[in-house]
Amino acid sequence: MKGTNEIRSAFLDYFRKNDHEVVASSPLVPHNDPTLMFTNAGMVPFKNVFTGAETRDYVRAASSQKCVRAGGKHNDLDNVGYTARHHTFFEMLGNFSFGDYFKEKAIYYAWNLITGEFGIPADKLTATVYHEDDEAFDLWRRISGLPEERIIRIATSDNFWSMGDTGPCGPCSEIFYDHGEHIWGGPPGSPDEDGDRFVEIWNLVFMQFDQQADGTRNNLPKPSIDTGMGLERIAAVLQGTHDNYEIDLFKHLIEASADASGVAPYGDHNVSHRVIADHLRSSCFLIADGVLPSNEGRGYVLRRIMRRAMRHAHMIGCRDPLMYRLVPALIGQMGQAFLELGRAEALITETLLLEETRFKKTLERGLKLLDEEVEGLSEGGTLAGDVAFKLYDTYGFPLDLTQDALRSQGYAVDEEGFAKAMAKQKADARAAWKGSGEAATDELWFEIYDEQGATEFVGYTSERAEGKVVGLVVDGKKVDKAEKGQKVALLTNQTPFYGESGGQMGDIGYITTEDGANLKVTDTSKQLNALHVHHCEILDGEISLGDIVDMKVDGQNRTRLRGNHSATHILHAALRDILGDHVTQKGSLVAPDKLRFDISHSKALTAEEVRAVEQSVNQVIRQNSEVVTRLMTPEDAIEAGAMALFGEKYGDEVRVVSMGEREVPDDRFSTELCGGTHVRRTGDIGLFKITSEGAVSAGVRRIEAVTGEDALNYVAAEEEKLSEATAVLKVTAEQLPDRLKKLLDDRRAMEKEISELKKQLAMGGGSTGGGQEAKTIGNYKFLGQVLDGVAAKELRGLADDAKAKVGSGIIAFVAVNDGKAAVLTAVTDDLTDKVSAVDLVRAGAAAVGGKGGGGRPDMAQAGGPDGSQAEQAIKAIENFIADL
Repeated sequence: MKGTNEIRSAFLDYFRKNDHEVVASSPLVPHNDPTLMFTNAGMVPFKNVFTGAETRDYVRAASSQKCVRAGGKHNDLDNVGYTARHHTFFEMLGNFSFGDYFKEKAIYYAWNLITGEFGIPADKLTATVYHEDDEAFDLWRRISGLPEERIIRIATSDNFWSMGDTGPCGPCSEIFYDHGEHIWGGPPGSPDEDGDRFVEIWNLVFMQFDQQADGTRNNLPKPSIDTGMGLERIAAVLQGTHDNYEIDLFKHLIEASADASGVAPYGDHNVSHRVIADHLRSSCFLIADGVLPSNEGRGYVLRRIMRRAMRHAHMIGCRDPLMYRLVPALIGQMGQAFLELGRAEALITETLLLEETRFKKTLERGLKLLDEEVEGLSEGGTLAGDVAFKLYDTYGFPLDLTQDALRSQGYAVDEEGFAKAMAKQKADARAAWKGSGEAATDELWFEIYDEQGATEFVGYTSERAEGKVVGLVVDGKKVDKAEKGQKVALLTNQTPFYGESGGQMGDIGYITTEDGANLKVTDTSKQLNALHVHHCEILDGEISLGDIVDMKVDGQNRTRLRGNHSATHILHAALRDILGDHVTQKGSLVAPDKLRFDISHSKALTAEEVRAVEQSVNQVIRQNSEVVTRLMTPEDAIEAGAMALFGEKYGDEVRVVSMGEREVPDDRFSTELCGGTHVRRTGDIGLFKITSEGAVSAGVRRIEAVTGEDALNYVAAEEEKLSEATAVLKVTAEQLPDRLKKLLDDRRAMEKEISELKKQLAMGGGSTGGGQEAKTIGNYKFLGQVLDGVAAKELRGLADDAKAKVGSGIIAFVAVNDGKAAVLTAVTDDLTDKVSAVDLVRAGAAAVGGKGGGGRPDMAQAGGPDGSQAEQAIKAIENFIADL
């Protein structure tokens, strides 16, 4: 018997030997098809290759593609657990030809693999072809040797594939396996074809035509091949069962569920174990690919899947969380083929535990309410829509979970009433909204949100994706289209562009359409904390609602933003280590060219502290440790030591970002609540350098820094300045400090000498013409002089000398520098009871345009902007003395 992992490897090895490029599975979130919620077929990653929009360096490919069908039109959720072959998650084995081989080789490869490599008896197989495809019919007869009655012509669309109403399309050929007469059912095309006896195991799509809008079909210049074989189905065949849940993979998961729950794997609770096993796979893979539970879009589908499994865990008697304990079993079965499961194990485990812990708190109360409401229903009755909505709104029961809970009892749910209750809640939320204060603008965003829902952000894992235009706003008004030269706010159903929040600036980049429109994204903002709004300039063409657009984030700009954002987290932790736990964030800016970080700290950082912070941050960078993201409640995260970022709004779940390592095992250097984008490993930051530190306000300091290439450029510029300085002074870098100290000492000595000479010169004569000789005014001796070029700070010393020389009298000096005047008056101690220096200086200051003045009765000083009136100031003081 071949195990599931062996079958996958054998399939890929077979096509590798036949010159196919083995391509790794793409993520479950399809970035190249905005019309899909999840990747639901093996060809989805190659869609643009088939349409010619993308070229690759190979023309043959094979893959085992992860797929999910649990939302939108491709939704198998309700059937999972109750049938043999419905899954939310499955693997699609496929081989593809992009204009290389066509029908003959596709049929040959399939038949040879199934009957040769896998050893399935030919008498167990039946092929189907589209009823008009004679070529395929003849090829099957020649290559396989099947009798004509086992090559069945199918006239329905089941055997004709198309990508849409127009575009590539073509006939299909299916391979069915006969599980035997003991199972009810008939061959394809028969009245009993819906039975389980004949099961389709492989579908070959012959992409042959180009469908036109008028219904005509033209031959494609390069016909191609797209095939799909469900790994679970072929494993069931090779392992001798018609039930996918009995293959080795599911047996391991079901037994793990039974062991963890203490409930037998088969019997009364078989369906519940199947649901848990299936939903475990889809939940874990979705989380690994960046989807987290929420109340919108893909996150809501994930939550529905998780909570459906968790209800079944409750049904079999589990009172403690179960799902997270099964993660190691899944990784043991699939982790070797899908390494992302191991890399995301911590995030997967914590997300499952968080969701189940929270859900269990309300599950019993919700089920009790449901039981009470059902008691009053007649057989086959319908649960009121408002009750179903209360279960959703208060207890977190998705509608389909309530429907599933009532299914076995034969009850239905009033879906229309549920929708009305949901609409009322949205209206109440809008009425209570306190937004920007611009009512018209807020109303506009609410309209778009009500019509289209939240934007799906796919930018944590990709910088490029396709999106569907769901909103266009020009000059504050919704429009259906916008043209070249206009500035437009553009919204899409999904985007890789990060909207500005949490201090991180919004992404920039380009948006293009197949029709040639080219838009430059100059910024991305967030509205209602749910809509990512792209602010664009239309460079060419026009764009309309419904257009499918290619969205490409400026990768270099994003890389710099990521580096600066992650460095901010590490900086925060380093500052708390070095300065103390009183340090908290008071604001931040994460720009592509720098980071700015405001902290609570009462004094300037010393040079030693700055150097220590830089060393600490760069040490963490050099660790090159993985940056780990987890999902938690805000309360649990903060209790676990996570720092909440300033200005960030947190919902029921938060992303917790940890980076760096301390000496204690499992103790991360930084753990913060953050919804921004970050580097994958700390080493991606490169280098960290503080460029400035200063005061913002009382008790708040601001640090600015650069990282990566900007840090290297900054250091290079500093080294260039150092080199220039050493060249001018003709010393080495090591000699520079001593040389500068000597120059400064020499300058201070010269300045002191010059000051003394200026004072001597000034006191030896001046523009008053009187030198230092005193004169008598009234009853007082007076010495007044204008001093050119003497610094204001020297006046007090000159005044003390003059007072000693005069003995008893009044002194007035006016120093003139750079056109401004400094006035000083002094009165000897024996006269201060008769004359105040303060009154005198005010008289002099008024003459030079100054106001007031201050000091003591024996000495006062003031200033004025008009140094040309210095002599008038002396005269004004003389006149004041004369009037005493």
